[in-house]
Amino acid sequence: MSHGDEHGYRGDPGSHTDDDFGGMGQTRTRLPGTDADEYGAARRPARSSRSLIMVVGVVVLLIAAIAFANQGGGDDDEPGASSKGTGSQPTSATGVTPVKGKSMGIPTGHSRDEQGAQSAAANYAVALGSDGMYNQLARNGIVDTVYAPEVAKARRDDLDKVYSDEKFLSGIGLKADGTPPDGMTFVTRTNPMGAKVDSFSDSAARVSVWYSELFGLAGESSKTPVTQSWYTNTFDLKWINGDWKVTNFTQKDGPVPVGRDQTASGAKEMADAVEQFGGFTYAR
Repeated sequence: MSHGDEHGYRGDPGSHTDDDFGGMGQTRTRLPGTDADEYGAARRPARSSRSLIMVVGVVVLLIAAIAFANQGGGDDDEPGASSKGTGSQPTSATGVTPVKGKSMGIPTGHSRDEQGAQSAAANYAVALGSDGMYNQLARNGIVDTVYAPEVAKARRDDLDKVYSDEKFLSGIGLKADGTPPDGMTFVTRTNPMGAKVDSFSDSAARVSVWYSELFGLAGESSKTPVTQSWYTNTFDLKWINGDWKVTNFTQKDGPVPVGRDQTASGAKEMADAVEQFGGFTYAR
């Protein structure tokens, strides 16, 4: 309600002026030779009621501004600072600031809580599904970063056998050294849709990551065009030296959504998209 809406304000009938006293229209009499009137009160300087109302209004606005600033002045780096705002939506991003450390391009230094375990599992799914796995030097770096030290060596040996198998490589259209034929673009990209904690303790966790995967060769004469598949990986994680590490994981198909009736892009458009649109690391 504005001040002008109040009864008796400004020109309303029955409003009082500074000449009134006590709201009764009594006349104040000044006695000769004294600063007091007949009611014994010292004389007050004249003051405009309009000015007083303006001053009060400014003070109220100032107090409101300070309260608003204090309410929104939280530190963005504090855990959960923005995850439960009153105006947040179900699809809004949640969680603390993502990790800043990296090793072999893979985020490291995840937090020792359920959120950190989910972030680690999602990031590791991306790394293990990348084209770096088809290069021995890059693959060894990924394995050493993702896996727990006690299982890393055994995993390196197993993966070397898989990714050096010429039959396997030729079956997906790659050359014996794991590179694509001339004029082709090899696409293998994991895109996490979400993660859930199946079990958690201070030293171990089991986390499932649901994701879609793009895989194939983009090129005019490709016999293995890029397709999309859906999987769920379940990771067993262990807290080691300040981060979560994989001790084992399993994979299963789906859940698979119903595909829309969309026309598939041409080979060149797909190859250009993969080269132009970079992938993401994940931390919620």
